Amino acid sequence: MSTLGTLAFDEYGRPFIIIKDQDKKTRLTGIDALKSHIMAAKAVASTLKTSLGPNGLDKMMVDSDGEVTVTNDGATILSMMDVDHQIAKLMVELSKSQDDEIGDGTTGVVVLAGALLEQAEQLLDRGIHPIRISDGYDQAARIAIEQLDKIAETFPCDPNNTEPLIQTAMTTLGSKVINRCHRQMAEIAVNAILTVADMERKDVDFELIKMEGKVGGKLEDTQLIKGVIVDKEFSHPQMPKVLKDVKIAILTCPFEPPKPKTKHKLDVTSVEDYKALQKYEKEKFEEMIQQVKSNGANLAICQWGFDDEANHLLLQNELPAVRWVGGPEIECLNVQCQLFCELTPEKLGTAGLVKEISFGTTKDHMLVIQECKNTRAVTIFIRGGNKMIIEEAKRALHDALCVIRNLVRDNRVVYGGGASEIACALAVNQAADKCPSLEQYAMRSFADALEVIPMALAENSGLNPIQTMTEVRARQVRENNPFLGIDCLHNNTNDMKQQHVIETLIGKKQQILLATQVVKMILKIDDIRSQGQSED
Repeated sequence: MSTLGTLAFDEYGRPFIIIKDQDKKTRLTGIDALKSHIMAAKAVASTLKTSLGPNGLDKMMVDSDGEVTVTNDGATILSMMDVDHQIAKLMVELSKSQDDEIGDGTTGVVVLAGALLEQAEQLLDRGIHPIRISDGYDQAARIAIEQLDKIAETFPCDPNNTEPLIQTAMTTLGSKVINRCHRQMAEIAVNAILTVADMERKDVDFELIKMEGKVGGKLEDTQLIKGVIVDKEFSHPQMPKVLKDVKIAILTCPFEPPKPKTKHKLDVTSVEDYKALQKYEKEKFEEMIQQVKSNGANLAICQWGFDDEANHLLLQNELPAVRWVGGPEIECLNVQCQLFCELTPEKLGTAGLVKEISFGTTKDHMLVIQECKNTRAVTIFIRGGNKMIIEEAKRALHDALCVIRNLVRDNRVVYGGGASEIACALAVNQAADKCPSLEQYAMRSFADALEVIPMALAENSGLNPIQTMTEVRARQVRENNPFLGIDCLHNNTNDMKQQHVIETLIGKKQQILLATQVVKMILKIDDIRSQGQSED
């Protein structure tokens, strides 16, 4: 009760609450509240609008620790923005849900939602009720989805012919920092997905795809390794750096003599006692090593560590070993972990090649484990000039992997460059002309909002947005060709099918549905109560 106020009673014994800090509270209702919501959402959307498309600009964010991030990935930008307004937080969640479900289109979905709210503001000024606007948007979204189904094309998702998939991945990567080695990255993403994909079930297990980065080298040095990379090295520098036809024993217990389970005290009072203890430890170590070797293993991977004496004995007995290997890497190897007493030849893992690689003058080392029979795991090994570039490459490749995964799940595509948005806007406008009720105004506004995306693409590419947009829309109507979009890359053709600018159908549908849902929710909130905040 203390946070709200004080409970008091009148002369008849009826209770009432005296609310504290009444002068500090603000309350907005009705149209004023809606205008406040729309202003906050527009501010977020306008921040992201300049990052849309292949010529979109990057944003630099500095967090509280001084860490710098440079990216044009919508979900990353919004997650790092310090947003106070509740409606702006909804836009952040909107971008995150698009990222979680589809992986791509995180900027576009926020720009579309901002455009829808901007159009709704004009309708509110004309006296149209928010519920009627919301209903009109709902109808328009349904028509837009139907139009997407009509203009979608089936796409060959064949592991033996990867070229179409590579073209789709290149569309996704076109707006990223790594478009310098555009095709190479697209091929890596496609090969990674096809290696781990289950084509019968139309499913892709992302747990089998790992990304490792190492600062130094060029982006072009990025490679796909069909196996696992462990950020460790052989425990002794004199152990061989390359092993072939490897049998791996993965140990989950420390490589050391057994200790009594009870509390114990050992007094070493003479040199003989000390030597006896040392001899016992050495014998136990050798016994453990022989146990591993007798089961056919020629590489020991230990989740725990071992001391220098054990390391020296491992080298003497020609048993290469790696220590302190974490759980995720071991899971990817898909080899049973066991204790010394449980070791059997059947429980060993196999690998065709294990090699230690080193980098530059710093001599950082990593282990590459390839050709494992038990697992289909792959690792994308990224190189780059600094940590920022590597992190951005990881985000870009994640988007490309998600798009290829979506094509495995549903192989229908639409064409990008704003072509599908213009086609949907034309279809919604035609339907609005036939709508007898007040919702037709909201439907036309929805069509106008859809056209904001191609206009933003044109503006970011240095073209005249209104003129370019008008010309392309007129050509789509005249030629009845829904594949005409904005020529962002100045290739002298507006046909996105010729330019291979391809987007997944489920990604585009999700964009429209999510943006509409969030806008409808915002339009139905007409009361804000907040403490210690000004009206804006």
